[in-house]
Amino acid sequence: MTEERDKRARRSLVSLFAELPTLIIQLLKDEIENLKRELTARLAKLGIGIGLFVVAALLAFFALATLIAAAVLGLATVLPGWAAALIVAGALLLIAVVLVLVGVASVKKGLPIVPEDAITSIKKDVNTVKGLGQS
Repeated sequence: MTEERDKRARRSLVSLFAELPTLIIQLLKDEIENLKRELTARLAKLGIGIGLFVVAALLAFFALATLIAAAVLGLATVLPGWAAALIVAGALLLIAVVLVLVGVASVKKGLPIVPEDAITSIKKDVNTVKGLGQS
């Protein structure tokens, strides 16, 4: 009876060792998929911030091209031309600074690009395989 139990234990141990490579491969595939998902989410946030920078630059360029002439000419009827140009340029720079600050805030939400959730999950898996449990 003990001999039969030993054979079953050996067979189950052998079958466990036989399944181990398959389990490890599946674990690695799952971790890589998790890594991809997390990186995609962070890069999307980073892309939004970069897009806001581009929009801010385009708006600043077109605003400078269109409004400077009209505003300077309008203010030049009340003030000297140089003072009118200085006031208009200051207002446009203020708008550009606000847009850049909004873009910086969006980029900071996407940083760091390091996939922290995936790394934590991989560390847990490694510790489990080593027999250390979760840390």
